[in-house]
Amino acid sequence: MFVTVCSGAIHGVSAYPVAVEVDIARGLPAFSMVGSLSCEVRESRERVCVALKNAGFTLPPDRITVNLAPADRRKEGTAFDLPIAVGILSALGDLPTKAADGILFLGELGLNGELKKVRGTLPIVKEGAEKGIREFIVPKVNAGEGAAIPGVRVRGAEGIRQVFDFLRAGTPEERDRILPCTDRPAWGGEGGREADIPDFSQVSGQETAKRAAEIAAAGFHNLLMVGPPGAGKSMIAKRIPGILPKLTEKESLEVTAVASVAGLTGDGGTLFTRRPFQSPHHTISQAALIGGSSAAKPGMISLAHRGVLFLDELTEFRREALDSLRQPLEDRNVCISRMGGNVTYPSDFMLVCAMNPCPCGYYPDRNRCRCTQPQIRKYMGKISGPILDRIDLCVELEAVDVQSLKDGRPGEDSATIRSRVQKARKIQEARFAGTGCQFNGDMDVSNIERYCTLGREEQDCMERLYQSMQLSARAYHRILKVARTIADLAGEERITGEHLLEAAFYRPSLSGWN
Repeated sequence: MFVTVCSGAIHGVSAYPVAVEVDIARGLPAFSMVGSLSCEVRESRERVCVALKNAGFTLPPDRITVNLAPADRRKEGTAFDLPIAVGILSALGDLPTKAADGILFLGELGLNGELKKVRGTLPIVKEGAEKGIREFIVPKVNAGEGAAIPGVRVRGAEGIRQVFDFLRAGTPEERDRILPCTDRPAWGGEGGREADIPDFSQVSGQETAKRAAEIAAAGFHNLLMVGPPGAGKSMIAKRIPGILPKLTEKESLEVTAVASVAGLTGDGGTLFTRRPFQSPHHTISQAALIGGSSAAKPGMISLAHRGVLFLDELTEFRREALDSLRQPLEDRNVCISRMGGNVTYPSDFMLVCAMNPCPCGYYPDRNRCRCTQPQIRKYMGKISGPILDRIDLCVELEAVDVQSLKDGRPGEDSATIRSRVQKARKIQEARFAGTGCQFNGDMDVSNIERYCTLGREEQDCMERLYQSMQLSARAYHRILKVARTIADLAGEERITGEHLLEAAFYRPSLSGWN
């Protein structure tokens, strides 16, 4: 007997439908699986057979053939166990005819028949909903994640026996009793897996750096902090998520989808409502940072989507890893090419970097720094010009003076800074309504020409800055974007010369880069 069961597979952060075709016929006992399968999908054969046996089902000594269509697309993951098991039970006649019609199944089977967590539930449910499917059966730990998509019924099952009883139930009421629908998670809760974010009031001094962090957060600009050890670079960076505007519901679905594909969602299945903060170690490989390895999987830049990617000790990162950030910083996505095909992941993140000004860390304090000028130039030269061009703000920190530490007076807290950031964000929200931009940092050249218009005096100011600072075209436009954010923070419609000069102040200026 031949049956077809609906399932799905992930491709990047999107998904596509998969038809699980099962045929059982007389012949020599065999269990064949076809359809361009990875090794973990092929292993479903053993998992499904043992799980069905331990759940109380008997498989006859017949020839079982399973095809995952479309056969020309490579299938990966363990989510096909449940639809294969349902297809076998339907083909054997243990389930009523068409009992599984209109339902999409996902789930990995344990050897005792229980359903285990799978990756990519959210994008698969979203794709299924767009294709007209309204009912989904997934592992219970993934049910909350799938229920985030509106207009669908997602049922969380604990094992294959429970799914079997559900499909054999005669009435909708009995089905709801066996596998109740999961409620859609309420938007606005804390959710997610992020810990509490430390507060800016704990940072002593460093007012210039805190101002730069506020500008960066308001316009979603890239930020570089340069200073000696212990100056507070990492402290400031770790507090930036606390002053960023909250994720919108659309952004939350994007962030949760990336985490779902990477298998990093919690068992509760709640949506992420705080912006991600990723801080990889400087020994990270290029594949782990950008994504890829043997299989195309999201890297750190995609896990930081709509949030912050913090690179501490920037000069210690591999040169090829840093240079691989060029295209994602411009395009806000990354395309990974492997033998199995091309995958595109989102990478719209705010880059925050921290580094020392020289190998010993204390330049330009010649009382402590013994580095020669060639050593300093070589050290600073580890950061390529194209990467520096893509950084909107660069701020130089000095060691905190003892008076700031003795006073013990708390600085401005994150809530106060966040209120100003949110006001600037609302201005940008109104400005960019109906466009592809969300923040000033997203503007391309056409948007800069439209929203960063300058008067005659301001144009003269920019011409002088362009000549004296030897700016590139990209750096010129980045100064305009930062000036637009500074004006928004001040609540001013027009960009003034004061805003331009402050924006130019945050361009890289250390001698090692000159």
